[in-house]
Amino acid sequence: MALLEFTKMHGLGNDFVVVDLVTQRARLEPERIRALADRHRGIGFDQLLVAEPPSTPDADFRYRIYNTDGSEAEQCGNGARCLARFVRERRLTRKRRIVLEVPKGRIVARVLDHGQVEVDMGEPDFDPRALPFAPGPLAELVEGGARVSFPEGGPAPVELALVSMGNPHAVCFVPDVAAAPVATLGAALQAHAAFPESVNVGFCEVVDRGFLRLRVFERGVGETQACGSGACAAVAAAIRSGHCEARVKVSLPGGKLRLAWQGPGHAIKMTGETAVVFEGRIEP
Repeated sequence: MALLEFTKMHGLGNDFVVVDLVTQRARLEPERIRALADRHRGIGFDQLLVAEPPSTPDADFRYRIYNTDGSEAEQCGNGARCLARFVRERRLTRKRRIVLEVPKGRIVARVLDHGQVEVDMGEPDFDPRALPFAPGPLAELVEGGARVSFPEGGPAPVELALVSMGNPHAVCFVPDVAAAPVATLGAALQAHAAFPESVNVGFCEVVDRGFLRLRVFERGVGETQACGSGACAAVAAAIRSGHCEARVKVSLPGGKLRLAWQGPGHAIKMTGETAVVFEGRIEP
């Protein structure tokens, strides 16, 4: 049996195993993904990223993302940056501008120098139906987003900005992100009936009009060192609500990202570092 080559990478500590299924062949079943994701008995990662041949001629690669629980995700911004660097360094393409096919459209990555990659993440969608969001007795739409409550004994009601970046995000603005109940409230919101397909939960502190601090509790993973699509969602929500200007730096536990959004009708652009950790081979 031929061994499957992989590369371990990270973007600001958001770590990935990246696999080329353009020149290699393998079936990565959920059980196998969960085993590989185990940080004690496997390789360990936040997501498994796969480059495949595109299904349409207007894309360079199909980009697939698997969470540690084996579920497939729609989007991952830090992963897109790593995948773009990966396909160039594996010599799967010579292009610096790389079009990636994702489940809900296309994203464009531009490989810069010194490990930096810029990603055009598309236009944020504030329509609650895009997540989807399901109003009910404990969830209602309000101006700028939604208010979500919990049964007696649960967390206090919370107001959220709802943003789709091709994957669902709920952004909670907090006065001190270091003290935010990321694990408990994040898990409670992910399990809430208002989010029938679950949701990525961002906890965002506005430091000033050009700087945010952010922690993200990711669907199917838990809190990660960084979340690119989560940073895009937080910046979009902050600019839309008047908290920030068009160019914003976002500090996550793993490092900083630079983002720019000119408003409705425009895509968010995100720039940040990527790193190769090691390469290896495993049984497929």
